[in-house]
Amino acid sequence: MRFRTEDSAPTMTSRRAGEPESRREKLPGLGLASSRIPRLPLPRLPGSLPTTLFWMVVAGSLLLAGCSGKKAAPPPAVPVLAAPVQVKPMPILINAVGTVEPIESVAVRAQVGGAVTRVGFAEGQDVKAGQLLFLIDPRPYQAALDQAKAQLARDKAQAANAQTQARRYADLAAKDYVTQEQNDAAKTQADALGSVVSADEAAVEEARLNLAYASVTAPISGRAGAVLVKLGNVVKANDATLAVINQIDPIRVTFAIPSDRLPEVQQYRAKGDLPVSVWPTRDKKSDPVLGKLTFVDNAVDNTTGTVTLKAEFANPRGLLWPGQFVDVNLTLAVQPDAVVVPQAAVITGQEGTFVFVIKGDGTVEKHAVKLDRTVESEAVVQGDLAAGQQVVTDGQVRLVPGSKVELKSSVGAGAAPAEKKGG
Repeated sequence: MRFRTEDSAPTMTSRRAGEPESRREKLPGLGLASSRIPRLPLPRLPGSLPTTLFWMVVAGSLLLAGCSGKKAAPPPAVPVLAAPVQVKPMPILINAVGTVEPIESVAVRAQVGGAVTRVGFAEGQDVKAGQLLFLIDPRPYQAALDQAKAQLARDKAQAANAQTQARRYADLAAKDYVTQEQNDAAKTQADALGSVVSADEAAVEEARLNLAYASVTAPISGRAGAVLVKLGNVVKANDATLAVINQIDPIRVTFAIPSDRLPEVQQYRAKGDLPVSVWPTRDKKSDPVLGKLTFVDNAVDNTTGTVTLKAEFANPRGLLWPGQFVDVNLTLAVQPDAVVVPQAAVITGQEGTFVFVIKGDGTVEKHAVKLDRTVESEAVVQGDLAAGQQVVTDGQVRLVPGSKVELKSSVGAGAAPAEKKGG
């Protein structure tokens, strides 16, 4: 059905003054006058020919697409990094952080008082046992020694005279020239003066010792610290510390391990000395200093649940310093045939730890493993792995079992890069 307007249709007109009758038309049935209504565009219904052709084209396109038989392109290969599985000896280690401490440390103090007249070492200098460190004014002690010696000489003379008198009185008493009482008095006097001589000898020894104490010497060999009492200061006996000496070579490192590792330490220590390695620098770029375990504490610290251990090291170059923090590796044993993969290859999922192994066709499969321990950047694992297999070390987040991979590069511990395989 089509709608159209006829040119002969009556039109509505409105009467206006001065307007000719010929310019007005009437609408049928309304009796009103109006201007001519403009012609409207003719709408097309859905059954029109252009719309039918459009849907025919769409249906034909879908039919052709369904009958073409072409499959979607496979997903591209995932670029990954990989490294080979290795079977090699690996140590069984206990890692800890230790503190370097001297085996012997002495706080040097004066044993007599007086003014410091000499300092016999430089700060930070290596000193030997017996070396002069400080000299306290010795003149008062020299005078006291001289006085004690003079007192001893006087009393010795008196004692010698008393002994002569005692012998004389003994001879006279035997001939009844003197009474026994007089003899006994002479003998007592001689004995008393002999005791005075012994006391004087002790006083001389004390004065000589005090004079020796005026020279403060190093009790041990080691590295001297700062001079804590400067030249000219007056010190008292056993009061202020003059300097501190620490033994540097050999030296000791103290560290703590969890108490649940103590049985292992005791088991392997019963077979021989356990080697200990420490690194002077925390980045472990330097060579380790090697020593041996020398002490295991006899109790567990209840507050921390740890046991204190100590190891001793030769330190001729002074690489270890008292108070320094160092990384410690206590080696219990060496496992000869450990299965080793890079630590980055081990993934932890909901079902446990696993690795992605690259098969010969370039796809990956998941292998469950049990992480035994880590040594630096390597992981010792237990599982169905063989030496030479390639495990993915980077890019696992985009992988699922069966994914196609492309080895961009392979890096193994001590292994040459693997050949590049296309997807």
